[in-house]
Amino acid sequence: MKKTALLPLLILALLTACAQSASTPLILATTTSTQDSGLLDLLVPIFEEQSEYTVQTIAVGTGAALKMAEEGNADVLLVHAPSAEKVLMDAGFGRDRFLIMHNDFIFIGPSDDPAAIRSLPSAGEALVNISSAQAGFVSRGDDSGTHKKELSIWANAGLTPTWDGYIESGQGMGTTLIIASEKQAYIMTDRATYLANQDNLELEILLEGDEILLNIYHVITVNPDSWDNINYEGALAFANFMISNETQALIKDFGVDKYGQPLFFPDAHKTDAELGVE
Repeated sequence: MKKTALLPLLILALLTACAQSASTPLILATTTSTQDSGLLDLLVPIFEEQSEYTVQTIAVGTGAALKMAEEGNADVLLVHAPSAEKVLMDAGFGRDRFLIMHNDFIFIGPSDDPAAIRSLPSAGEALVNISSAQAGFVSRGDDSGTHKKELSIWANAGLTPTWDGYIESGQGMGTTLIIASEKQAYIMTDRATYLANQDNLELEILLEGDEILLNIYHVITVNPDSWDNINYEGALAFANFMISNETQALIKDFGVDKYGQPLFFPDAHKTDAELGVE
């Protein structure tokens, strides 16, 4: 009787072990915004359930994610720095690159708005005011897509942020938002991460809508010709999952029930040119 009772348990254990051994690891290097917003918490389990892959998500700045691709330490990327992505592709480290979605960057800060940036028409003018007022400003300072965008806006405004109130956190977006809130400082952030964290912040949206603040995401498969260990089949499966109609529909609705607006806008049916990306 005891042996008979144990038999189903042994079979179940063997089946579970076989299922686990059949699962193939896939390393996804991605920007922290996709993780901090909760989007990957929705999408990755669905992909794993539909495929034979187990995803190891490494959320870092886009610069670090691109570096992982260059060094063969990731199979697929989900990033948001188009100009840097093109450098990667031109160097031969990326095989496929697909447009996935966009949202936007916003400037947030204390409600009393000491630099008077509220409702200014451009991000560049906002940075001029912040610099002139020597107001507190927290930058990620981590070579992420957000940091790259911020630096490009400073450069376009002809400014170099060097005053004492300008600090670099070296952290992801969620942590950097907390630091800015504690210091009652200005910060540029992607809208999705702000909305996902706004209940814990004492900062409000002060500037939005400038075309330069468009935030575009692509998925990139790492080129297996550069590295022997790349799981290219898994990477391509993930890329195809991200551009599928079903996933794009999930992206379209993500955040609407909680925030009254989507956190991202699906773009797989569009071209980079349609979004104004050269």
